[in-house]
Amino acid sequence: MRIKEGLPIKLNDQTMKDTIIEFIKKQSCASVCCVDAIGFPYCFSCYYVFNEETMLLYFKSSSDTTHAGILQQNPQVAGTIVPDKLNMLQVRGIQFDAVILHKDDPLTADAFKKYHQKNPAALAMAGDVYCIKLNRVKMTDSTLGFGKKIHWQRADQPLAHT
Repeated sequence: MRIKEGLPIKLNDQTMKDTIIEFIKKQSCASVCCVDAIGFPYCFSCYYVFNEETMLLYFKSSSDTTHAGILQQNPQVAGTIVPDKLNMLQVRGIQFDAVILHKDDPLTADAFKKYHQKNPAALAMAGDVYCIKLNRVKMTDSTLGFGKKIHWQRADQPLAHT
């Protein structure tokens, strides 16, 4: 994985990655947008579990939802994560683009187990555990200065929009 330094912040690559990881770990809900076959966007919210080693988000949903149908047709997604408790004086949050991995992808092998370890009550609910592979993340963190951005992306991804 490659980390792209967001200008003009002067942090080393590991500090930047750690800042993003710590933020994602402390939150619990993401807004995700997918696009259907005719180009119509559809957004949904989900509780997630974060795998920091692989930069994956796991969420559970019923296979008969609108977004599940769209994700089967087009696995490309974008989304946001904001703090569970908003502070108007400290703007923080991430925007991401990602792909939903097919259930046969080797990276999804532990998704069910890891999701339910953190959310054992979810075992009582029907549904599938989905895996979001984060490809690019842009974090806004005003605790570093108003409007400061930190960028991360996988090494195999083209350069992101800034």
